[in-house]
Amino acid sequence: MASGWIGCLTAGGGALLAYVLTGRVLVYARRRLVDLPNARSSHRTPTPRGGGLAIVLAYALAVAALSLTGGIGFGQTMALAGGLPVAAIGFLDDHRSVSARWRMAVHLAAGVWALAWLGGLPDVDVNAQPFHLGILGTGLAVLFVVWMLNLFNFMDGIDGIAGAETVFVTTAGAVLSGFSQEAGMAAAMLAAATAGFLVWNWPPAKIFMGDVGSGFLGFILGVLAVSSARSGGLSLAVWLILSGSFFADAGITLLRRMLSGQRWYEAHRSHAYQHAAIRLGGHRPVTVGFLLLDLFWLLPLAAAAVAWPQQEVGLLLLAYAPLSFLAFRFDAGKAD
Repeated sequence: MASGWIGCLTAGGGALLAYVLTGRVLVYARRRLVDLPNARSSHRTPTPRGGGLAIVLAYALAVAALSLTGGIGFGQTMALAGGLPVAAIGFLDDHRSVSARWRMAVHLAAGVWALAWLGGLPDVDVNAQPFHLGILGTGLAVLFVVWMLNLFNFMDGIDGIAGAETVFVTTAGAVLSGFSQEAGMAAAMLAAATAGFLVWNWPPAKIFMGDVGSGFLGFILGVLAVSSARSGGLSLAVWLILSGSFFADAGITLLRRMLSGQRWYEAHRSHAYQHAAIRLGGHRPVTVGFLLLDLFWLLPLAAAAVAWPQQEVGLLLLAYAPLSFLAFRFDAGKAD
């Protein structure tokens, strides 16, 4: 009971702190970090960015508090700390462009750091059947964390979408795990900190989270998914189902760009959610639409995968099929 009260107080404090800190970052960003619209932008008016710094600071303090009170272990705490250099290189990139080589080096180093503290991922359960992958499993887990990091960077292109997705995935992950695992508690703290920022970022956004926030959120979610799977909590399939709307959009976009001969590695504005924002006349209908898909399609399927783990791969494919169709119908990957 005491630990439950500590968790609630920590989450509430993290949300309030993130809200207050975002307001302070906004004052700074108006002078130093204004995002000017360009050909790849989905916004039309200059808007401050870098508000994700508030999430980073609030979450770091919440995790430290949990660690000191025994809510999460030292290894988990140190793995999550790998998000700090990711946030730092993102904050630097928000100020001035950092080469892709340096950013990737930091991202890979952070992924290796996290997996080292978690003890790797030599064993993976698929349909409730254990598979021993050894060092290959750990290597794939590092790549998964780095992909999650970049996924949220790709998908943070309209007001509120990355923040809302994070609140959904982390809240659902915490609830489905029964708050019984370290990853579940850490996920609840991330949901709270992101919610405090989302008040400012909800469309029409007063401030963007910037690379400092999007990269950090993706990294932490990747680490939480791996940690949960490793400790016998929620499987990777459950986390993949919960994140399905982002994975389907980014996956179809990347595949279509590659097959059509576009320079898929260059910045663009051709994700399904970006085309949808144009068709629907604004950001809010798209962000709300993603949340509705999350709540009424992905959440029930994720809960089913928890209840019947022997069917999780089939449920994962079922979850992604209509999402991939929607992404294609909204021209994911089609040239601007």
